[in-house]
Amino acid sequence: MNRARIVCASILLLAQSAVAQSPMIVIHAKSALDGTGKSLGDVLIFVEGTKISRIEPARAGARRADYELGSLVLMPGLIDGHSHLAWYFNRKGRLHTSDDGDTPEQSMLSAAANAYATLMAGFTTVQSPGSPEDKDLRDWIASGGVPGPRILTSLEPITDTRPSPDSMRAIVRQRKSQGADIIKIFASKSIREGGAATMSAEQLNALCGEAKAQRMRTLVHAHSAESMQRATRAGCTQIEHGVFATDEVLNEMAKNGTYFDPQCSLVFDNYLSNRAKYEGIGNYNAEGFAAMERAIPLAEAAFRKAMLIPGLKVVFGTDAVAGAHGRNAEDLVCRVVKGRQSPSLAIVSATSLGAEALGLGDRIGSLKPGYEADLIAVEGDPSRDITAVRRVRFVMKGGRVYRYNPL
Repeated sequence: MNRARIVCASILLLAQSAVAQSPMIVIHAKSALDGTGKSLGDVLIFVEGTKISRIEPARAGARRADYELGSLVLMPGLIDGHSHLAWYFNRKGRLHTSDDGDTPEQSMLSAAANAYATLMAGFTTVQSPGSPEDKDLRDWIASGGVPGPRILTSLEPITDTRPSPDSMRAIVRQRKSQGADIIKIFASKSIREGGAATMSAEQLNALCGEAKAQRMRTLVHAHSAESMQRATRAGCTQIEHGVFATDEVLNEMAKNGTYFDPQCSLVFDNYLSNRAKYEGIGNYNAEGFAAMERAIPLAEAAFRKAMLIPGLKVVFGTDAVAGAHGRNAEDLVCRVVKGRQSPSLAIVSATSLGAEALGLGDRIGSLKPGYEADLIAVEGDPSRDITAVRRVRFVMKGGRVYRYNPL
């Protein structure tokens, strides 16, 4: 993969849009959202290095800002808790698979392009569970060589249901030694196969128990209520999808402090609009697409149901795959328009609460001194009109500006 790294770095460094930085950057925003549900007035944000150093009210005669945001609304960079950056459409316009003839260089460049599109859409941090390739992309972005969001990855997910509980524990330790940030577990079948439980309670107890012992978080793919309940009782950190969630299991998750990451529309709409590029690969067949069409109203209903559960920590994740990268914010719009979530809570789910779920609540997700300078500005006030998240005009990640398109 060394050659792929060199090619990726050489080309994308030429295309990188980051603006050269001064020792201190001052940003003037007439309106800002702090990521915790509060609005700030006319403020100056001071950035030193990679962090916010202070936030002050804007005053007449104050230091001239390096970036005047005008009527744009400033907010923390968005967080997508479930995105697959390594998924892309190959040179033949089909979903990339390991045997389709694409070279490692083409695959890495495609993943880097997905990362760039995601960053430009205002997502400064993503959790990308399920691809070994994520490790190189994560490290290359962290080094500053490639523009993209901060990445947390599980590397290869755990899908095999045959190993014993002791063997499952060993797999968790292996993932950690390989450099994984999190552990991704498939506890149910895909929605295209009905979503039935696959992992036993004993296996989930072993996996999530060992992960906790290793101080690692766990993300569990679970559609059925049974698989969700097993994961909750096993002490797993976060449950993904949950199309068949019941009030009973959602209340149990709330009681246990389990994070819930349901999807509203993007992943299903993306599959259906790109059907010709997926069809015939694995379980992307007529039956699978019919199941996804049936899942759309079920997913929306499950999300609305989750909104009624007191204390349930509902975070934001899109499950973005090939064709969806850069359109991540569409699921935020769906959550408000179809899922009946308030715009303010939707923003919190993708900022401070999302950061908390990632174990990074003391570093990102809020406009606070000492936090990473991951900032975006949008046209319009998303706390009143959630569609404003589609109109990103300013992007800063770790103190570096990647986009500045003032009105």
